[in-house]
Amino acid sequence: MVAGGVGFVFTPEGKSLVKAVQRKIEPRPTPPDPDDADLLRQAEARMREDFEADMEALRGQLKAARDAAKKASESGQEVVLPPVNEHTASSGGDVRRLRSEITLETRVELEKGGLASIERKSADAYKASYKLQVRLPKASTTLAELEQVSPKLGEILPGLPAMLEKPEVSRWFYVLYDNKTQRVKRDAALLNELLTRHNFYDCETILNLRHPGSGRRVFLMQAEMDVVSDGSDGDRLATMPDAIVNSTHYQPFTSYGWRKRTSTPNPMVAGWEQRIRNADAELADPATTADRKAWLRDRKEYLKRGIADMKARSFLIAEYDPFIVIPVNLLTASGDPWAPKVGDYAVVVHAGILYPAIVGDGGPTFKVGEASLRMARQINPQASPYSRPVSDLTVTYVVFPGSREKEREAPDYEKWRSKCGQLLDEIGGIGSGKTLFEWKNLLPQPQSQPPTDP
Repeated sequence: MVAGGVGFVFTPEGKSLVKAVQRKIEPRPTPPDPDDADLLRQAEARMREDFEADMEALRGQLKAARDAAKKASESGQEVVLPPVNEHTASSGGDVRRLRSEITLETRVELEKGGLASIERKSADAYKASYKLQVRLPKASTTLAELEQVSPKLGEILPGLPAMLEKPEVSRWFYVLYDNKTQRVKRDAALLNELLTRHNFYDCETILNLRHPGSGRRVFLMQAEMDVVSDGSDGDRLATMPDAIVNSTHYQPFTSYGWRKRTSTPNPMVAGWEQRIRNADAELADPATTADRKAWLRDRKEYLKRGIADMKARSFLIAEYDPFIVIPVNLLTASGDPWAPKVGDYAVVVHAGILYPAIVGDGGPTFKVGEASLRMARQINPQASPYSRPVSDLTVTYVVFPGSREKEREAPDYEKWRSKCGQLLDEIGGIGSGKTLFEWKNLLPQPQSQPPTDP
């Protein structure tokens, strides 16, 4: 299946990223899901807003006319309507903002023209000019700049000042903002909703650093933190809530996966098999359109591949495993020794605490700064799939390119912590009084079975 220009193939060995999902990569257009009426609700809401605005204006005009008639009647004067022999509309006014956090200055300019039968044929008679101005940010390159958003970062990572003597802005910083601007240009040309200012400026810097002593490479990024809530693993979590199992949005896969070890089925398989049965029922319905049937057949093939993969492999579980998300174009890039890969070790620094993790998933190419729900809730207990833990660009992501293990295995938090500690030692260690955070296993532990009678 191809999505967003990147091919993804499910394989038992898991040699490719399993991320042909709507939320991760920009998907090709598909018919609306009849169970998801969001677009209809949005359209209805806009129509309702427009209608109510028009009615409010009419009510105001009617009230003014009644007040004038009442005043004239009370004074004994005859109500005389003013003559209308000129256009009375004037320039000015404003329209609804295209998107929150974007300042939109608008003005309707009117001028006298010719006959309507002529003007309706003139492109210049009724036109609009729209210019969106965007300032592209520069990347932080000095310790002082990095510490503006992450105070005392040089004390937390004492080897950082030496690495910043020859900083190199990563090409991916520029690629990221180019992808953002291409997206904005496309949506602006169609008068679609645009990225908010908050989401446009979600990355402070991306740097390629190297420790002068050990030669260890570091991919350093400063950004916010959004939440990913994907993943499943029947070996470690045999049951999941029905709302997740039956969800058409929850993705059972993460880019980091390993060979399944037990015969316990992945709990998400049941929901995906039910979706195939639902598709079969809709395909058998004579009322189903040809376009919808084509989409359903394609969807069935995707579901079948996914089920096969869930039967062969296990994945990280965002609610329980600490991992970070890197744009998928970096994960699949070749020729850049600083570009992170799936499984590389990473340390997340926020509010003076160092959290060991791995690169566990791939995300969109136009945004950065995502971590698993487990990581997010540790930083901010109020975090959820719908509420980011950190909205400011105060999270520092330190990734060690080329550090991943040769074979992928189920998460071992203590091993991750030990390996991250070793890698930090290669770039100058951590500051006095600081330690790496210790993750606890929160997965439900299987209950021991009572011995059977002989």
